[in-house]
Amino acid sequence: MKYPSIFNDVLGPVMRGPSSSHCAAALRIGRIARDLMNERISAVLIEFDPNGSLATTHYSQGSDMGLLGGLLGWEAHDERLPNYESEIRKAGIDVQIVITDIGATHPNTYQLTLYHEGERKTLTALSTGGGMIEVIEIDGATVSIQGDYHETLIYVQQPDGVLPWLMTQAVLDSVEWCEGNKPFILVKSRKPLEAGLLETLWSMEEVRDICQIRPVLPVLSSKQMGVPFITCEEMLAFNVDKSLQLWELALEYESKRGNIAQEEVWQKMEALVEIMQASIRQGIKGTEYPDRILGCQSGQFRQRMRSHQLVEGEVLNTIILYVSAMMEVKSSMGVIVAAPTAGACAGLPGACLGTADARGLSKEEKIKGMLAAGMIGVFIAAHATFAAEVGGCQAECGSGSGMAAAAIVTLAGGTLHQALAAASIALQNSFGMVCDPVANRVEAPCLGKNIMAASNALSCANIALADYDPLIPLDEVIHAMKQVGESISHELRCTGLGGLAATPTSQKIAARLQKNAQQLPLGSFPQDFRFKSC
Repeated sequence: MKYPSIFNDVLGPVMRGPSSSHCAAALRIGRIARDLMNERISAVLIEFDPNGSLATTHYSQGSDMGLLGGLLGWEAHDERLPNYESEIRKAGIDVQIVITDIGATHPNTYQLTLYHEGERKTLTALSTGGGMIEVIEIDGATVSIQGDYHETLIYVQQPDGVLPWLMTQAVLDSVEWCEGNKPFILVKSRKPLEAGLLETLWSMEEVRDICQIRPVLPVLSSKQMGVPFITCEEMLAFNVDKSLQLWELALEYESKRGNIAQEEVWQKMEALVEIMQASIRQGIKGTEYPDRILGCQSGQFRQRMRSHQLVEGEVLNTIILYVSAMMEVKSSMGVIVAAPTAGACAGLPGACLGTADARGLSKEEKIKGMLAAGMIGVFIAAHATFAAEVGGCQAECGSGSGMAAAAIVTLAGGTLHQALAAASIALQNSFGMVCDPVANRVEAPCLGKNIMAASNALSCANIALADYDPLIPLDEVIHAMKQVGESISHELRCTGLGGLAATPTSQKIAARLQKNAQQLPLGSFPQDFRFKSC
């Protein structure tokens, strides 16, 4: 059973770029690839399947930027990311991107072949939504690396001797024999292997090489990992004799999931709230960035809001202002929190923080609201998806709307059952939302959909506070949402092939942007690398 973390799967990463599924996830894959090569890379061949989403969106939605930034060892919020093309050249890494049939079964599949001085390694990885990843193959061997452990690859010809010895080491979470074209033992642990253990391994005749891959997620997993509940129904049963609010249940869950104190969970959420608030302030102040479709519009909204030129509604208009500001920061390569994704980064914080500020609430109340939202997000991450490539925009803005509805009820002092009702109704209203960004840029209609998601959240919070009946329990709604998302056609799931993305105007905008951009490949790929063996 998958046990999502609020800070891994739901809120975060802290990042720059248009898309968490494309940019932040690609960067994490690049970081793992860099470690796999012991930080020495001369050339990389990147292959995307023509039937996936990356074939048409890898440049415009930031996959190239993220992946190459990761190969350079950067963080997802590094200020150098917009200059990745010049920086990869300075690093002397030759890059070739090829669209070819790699037999991918997931729309966000990365297949990398990495080279350095005759050494060749291969890696296949997936972006699974909201910046989350899974490496599924290394050097022809099946693996599952999600960035939540220290992973050590011990290359041996035969496991006899080394494997039994490793199995006796209590500090290791798991030990697995992986038989590919370069067989290795994969070790997972919460901490890097100690120097003494590494020294012993290097002294063994069978050991040919050791590669250490660092975690890329903020909350690590462990073999003792457990959670108090993983469905809404289980959460209600857990709470029968406790009478905890949704935000308190989030503290209980994340504390057990990450093996960390509740105080640390609170502090992590406080840090994210502060970043969100800073992003909103930056957006309202004004943003500039040449390579985007929409300019700065939130300042104009704020001016007309203050001069009473808009239809009155202080809370709703504050929400719209905050959502617009956050989206403009994202589109100008500013720092944002994917909540739950970069494409849907504004609906939840805009709704939660906008409501709180319009009502004069404290930072502590904002943290409670975001914790409540995070708990709803855990259920979605565990039983559905945040990836538009898999479930359309209902997986991103729709999910954000359900999470935001629960946050607003929490801010209003509503009950646990009212918060769950608001989330259920908001998700029900979001079924069938397609993902069709104009010119493959995550700006339009993404801005409007984020505003709609936040507005829907406010409405659903209010009717839940009035005890409207959601009728369908939240667990069943999430299950149905997953089924609906999977039934949306491929062309309408973030491929740039349908909906608004296929309109003549969108095509003209895309052509104009492409004319002004210099796309990869960035260098002359050294053909002889293809035939060198390790």
